[in-house]
Amino acid sequence: MVKMKGWLGQMGFNKNGGNISWFPGHMDAANRAIRRRLKLSDFVIEVRDARIPLSSANENLQSMLCEKRRVIALNKKDLANPNIMHRWIRYFNSCKQECFPINAHSRSSVQKLLDIVEFKLKEVITREPTLLVMVVGVPNVGKSALINSIHQIASSRFPVQEKMKRATVGPLPGVTQDIVGYKIAHQPSIYVLDTPGVLVPSIPDIETGLKLALAGSIKDSVVGEDRIVQYLLAVLNTRGTPLHWRHLIGRETEGLHHELDDKPEYNLKDLLPKRRKPPNKFDIYYIEDMVSEVQRTLCTTLSEFNGNLEDEGELEILIDQQFEALQTALKIPYKASEGRMMVSKKFLTLFRTGKLGPFILDDVPDTSDSAS
Repeated sequence: MVKMKGWLGQMGFNKNGGNISWFPGHMDAANRAIRRRLKLSDFVIEVRDARIPLSSANENLQSMLCEKRRVIALNKKDLANPNIMHRWIRYFNSCKQECFPINAHSRSSVQKLLDIVEFKLKEVITREPTLLVMVVGVPNVGKSALINSIHQIASSRFPVQEKMKRATVGPLPGVTQDIVGYKIAHQPSIYVLDTPGVLVPSIPDIETGLKLALAGSIKDSVVGEDRIVQYLLAVLNTRGTPLHWRHLIGRETEGLHHELDDKPEYNLKDLLPKRRKPPNKFDIYYIEDMVSEVQRTLCTTLSEFNGNLEDEGELEILIDQQFEALQTALKIPYKASEGRMMVSKKFLTLFRTGKLGPFILDDVPDTSDSAS
């Protein structure tokens, strides 16, 4: 296995893409409004993506957040590698930062987060009639989904004075553009303030930008699906991840679910959030077979590759080979350029929905404090 290299984001297939910058005008105004609200907040829930615990932090706000009572909620823990998550918790603890992995769509998970918030606010509750809890984070980390879950819990747990308005949940980053306060409890009154996602005006390096794009915090159209998938394949190959799928080599998918031969192709978009209709048995079989085929293809191409993964040029050759092999595996009949785009879209969907397995893209910082 090759050790993860810091130059991955600087590879040749990225250098002609330009600097990644995604900071809409409404976010510039929101940034100023959030800073004003932060000064009034009694507690902050900073939501980050569990797959990128550091890259999804908002560096512009860290100096202010460090001065507040705060918990870092690592959302989408179901998509993050549980074998590495405990190392991240230990790291944040060593930095004296409260950290808690959550699934914003799980009532029990959010309830545990609320228990932490209440415990941290106990000393304030005794002297303040109204408390403000602010939720902040970069786009698409699950802030609105978290607030909706908090509403559901609060409505059955606390006597609420008025009807609670649900936050708008969108599949695209930056969908919540207004700062709105939601009352979740009475005696004392506790308000949760939702905010628009705020991303730093200039991302410190291209690899951080690519990680954010891969996690869906930056619109695909800004970076390009092809570019994002090239980076993902570079990460998987240098980590040796496809080699963990060796058991699939030689195993014929067609023999698993023979009855699917005449089934029309299932739309991968049905895997994305906000699709309420659950897939039936045959849809599930189709997705399972597709994932197995993709994993087997990546394992085979990496196993047969005789080049040096630490060499940028040779790694690019492998990635080009994998794009071609994936187009065949996914039965995409388009020409080279169109086929590559379709491969990228399908592969991204499989990754983002966790079908390829749980991942954490950021490396745990190697500090003396966290190495105990």
